Amino acid sequence: MENKNTELNSDFNGAKVHPNAFVDPSAELNNGVIISQGAIIGPNVTIGKGTEIGPNAVISGRTQIGNNNKVFPNVFIGLDPQDLKYKGASTEVIIGNNNIFRECVTINKATDEGEKTIIGNNNLLMAYTHIGHNCELGNGIVLSNSVQVAGHVKVEDRAIIGGCLGVHQFVHIGYLAMIGGMTRVDRDVPPFCLAEGHPGRLRGLNRIGIKRSGLMENKDFDLKRLQSTWNLIFRSNDAISNSLEKAIKGELDLSSSRLCSFLKDSISKERRGPMPLVN
Repeated sequence: MENKNTELNSDFNGAKVHPNAFVDPSAELNNGVIISQGAIIGPNVTIGKGTEIGPNAVISGRTQIGNNNKVFPNVFIGLDPQDLKYKGASTEVIIGNNNIFRECVTINKATDEGEKTIIGNNNLLMAYTHIGHNCELGNGIVLSNSVQVAGHVKVEDRAIIGGCLGVHQFVHIGYLAMIGGMTRVDRDVPPFCLAEGHPGRLRGLNRIGIKRSGLMENKDFDLKRLQSTWNLIFRSNDAISNSLEKAIKGELDLSSSRLCSFLKDSISKERRGPMPLVN
């Protein structure tokens, strides 16, 4: 390797570093890592096998990136949070495997000591996506272009979020939820649900997404029962807390139980509450 930085650290293990990139001697690059022209890899960064870092990307702070990720040009990961409460704590960004971060994605580290921003596995973050401090993303998630995710947001597995929208801080987006582009996401979006609008409103179950997911082949999944539970909770004239209690007392399959558990947490004092149903 021609880059002088690689000669300072034997832990670079066969990584390919462009001569015009900068890699701090204390960074750990595993076998098969590619660091492209103009990229900057700071101290305390660990990058797993087969991960590619594109031109002019910056990986900073206490950041761990797993295996076989693809980081496109001008991506910024692990920089200080955009949070006035931040006082310089050495917080973390933890990223799993097989993720794609397209051009100009930004992922901020957490705010307070001992906290983390977490990205799971097999996610696609399209161009100009922003992930704020203390966020937690699961697996198999798609964030379309220019999705702006504020701090402390949680996104569960297999959610799909349309482009050009903002997600309010502390919002929770459930499993296999789908949110239409340009929606104002200022409340929780329950699992299996469709949401869209400004302000955002629930439109029903994400039936097409459910069918495409393969859940219908699971003998423990009952779409009719899930729809019945959803109708009881959201189409009742009763308050959602009362409708939820009625649903919980009934016979629930795994998916209906997941929906009810999410909503029970969502209506607690610590959360923003679920999106209302469209009129």
